[in-house]
Amino acid sequence: MAFTYDSEFAAAVAQAGGPIELAQAAPGDWQALREQGDVGLAAMMALIPAMPDVLTKDFEIEGYQGAPISARWYYKENPQAAPAVLYIHGGGMVLGSMEIYSPAVATIADGGGVPVLSVDYRLAPEHPHPVPVEDCFAALTWLHAHAAELGVDPARIAVMGDSAGGGLAAGTAILARDRGVPLARQILIYPMLDDRNVVPDSALVPFVTWTYDDNMTGWGALLGDRRGTGDVPPSAAPARETDYHGLPPAYIEVGELDIFRDEDIEYAQQLSRAGVSAELHVHPGLPHGFEILGALTDVGLRSRADRMRVLQSF
Repeated sequence: MAFTYDSEFAAAVAQAGGPIELAQAAPGDWQALREQGDVGLAAMMALIPAMPDVLTKDFEIEGYQGAPISARWYYKENPQAAPAVLYIHGGGMVLGSMEIYSPAVATIADGGGVPVLSVDYRLAPEHPHPVPVEDCFAALTWLHAHAAELGVDPARIAVMGDSAGGGLAAGTAILARDRGVPLARQILIYPMLDDRNVVPDSALVPFVTWTYDDNMTGWGALLGDRRGTGDVPPSAAPARETDYHGLPPAYIEVGELDIFRDEDIEYAQQLSRAGVSAELHVHPGLPHGFEILGALTDVGLRSRADRMRVLQSF
């Protein structure tokens, strides 16, 4: 039996006038992917209601090799010894920004009641691996270093991201483990984990918003000629990890109609095999980015509740 959209999600898409396509760029054309993708992302973020109770404060921090990058702190209130989250935005490694993602991050600080630091990591291909993940790791160490002034318990810091940001969050967790930086949780929303995932699954093709061609373009921008070879480190593509021991507990979710489905399921299994707690949700009939157009569907509300539950649990 062929895949179909979840019925409530299909109705929400129809009411919105059809799915928002991120881009229609030719394989390898990262410039077009970025230009069109940023427009598509901004259109999706415009669907998110404003969060007037969430306050923000902008910082300039040191990224990889001391380069200045921007970060934004989202908070409602900051009691002593509060948990906090480092949020890493999506965009296939080549697009998106802290500014575009601001509405989505504000909802996390509002609904989860947990302050969030969003990092404007530098994008490929101008800044290939290891720059993006090292910028994210630099933001994590900055949050640890400034925990006291922000009212954060350094033992209760998590990393969270969606899509490419989920892959970078997983890569940041690997670096944190290897470098001895405490991390309480990794929250991975349909993470982009495997640079080898470029062969189309015909059952998924009718439903994808982030295509296999887009995936090849994004990974190629990040890794260049190394994409798909044996010379790709786990901090770049976490599905390449061979030792999952010692990584922080994970929450992972993905739609059944997402090209990242299989790699995300496999990542959760690998964590579990290594004795790392991994909560996995695979949502039937849902594509990449389902929770924005389908925010008010049963599964959209359930997904949001699960994410907020996890944010409040560490």
